[in-house]
Amino acid sequence: MNNKNFKILLVDDESDILEFLSYNIKKEGFEVYTASNGKEAIEIAKKITPHLILLDVMMPEMDGIETCEIMRQDKKLQNTIIAFLTARGEDYSQIAGFEAGGDDYIAKPVKPKVLMSRIKALLKRFNPTINQKSDDDLIIKQSNLVIDKEKYIVIKDGNELILPKKEFELLVLLISKPDRVFTRDEIFSSVWGDNIIVGDRTIDVHIRKLREKIGDNHIKTIKGVGYKFVD
Repeated sequence: MNNKNFKILLVDDESDILEFLSYNIKKEGFEVYTASNGKEAIEIAKKITPHLILLDVMMPEMDGIETCEIMRQDKKLQNTIIAFLTARGEDYSQIAGFEAGGDDYIAKPVKPKVLMSRIKALLKRFNPTINQKSDDDLIIKQSNLVIDKEKYIVIKDGNELILPKKEFELLVLLISKPDRVFTRDEIFSSVWGDNIIVGDRTIDVHIRKLREKIGDNHIKTIKGVGYKFVD
């Protein structure tokens, strides 16, 4: 992985934390941008379309949750990975972050080696060979849904839906094999990766948000096992 190819936006209202993060990430060769508040972060993100945003949760005026929600409404940022930086460990905070479209959580304070390991694991989700696939591989048509995997677009009954990156990847996984039951472990591994640590309720939150957007009838819960897509 060539780190110079990745743009990372750091967002925190504490200048010493920004300086610490920026120094350590730049040492690894990444292209780093910084913002001290949510509004500034949104403006910068729209201009540079970063691959990864490390976003503080607790900020004045506009917190990280609201900032993430606004970013996810921009089509250019649908493919951007957003990881929250927080010293808070409450479950409700993580659930709110995932509902807003966040991909991961990184707890503060974090050691430089751990930070870089998490960043590199997150950036592995980008697949530079995707454009080499055929059109048949990139377009999925099932029931009343059309999914364009290259453009990250979902169309339901002719209307385009806006899905955060993780919701999109979860839907693509389930719809790839209709009626096949995917276990929770399979979903975690495929969508979040083996190196990412997320809470037990993460899948449930994303499934609920997906059902709200594509309809309750498409995703069936198999108690004690996992989920499957049905027509």
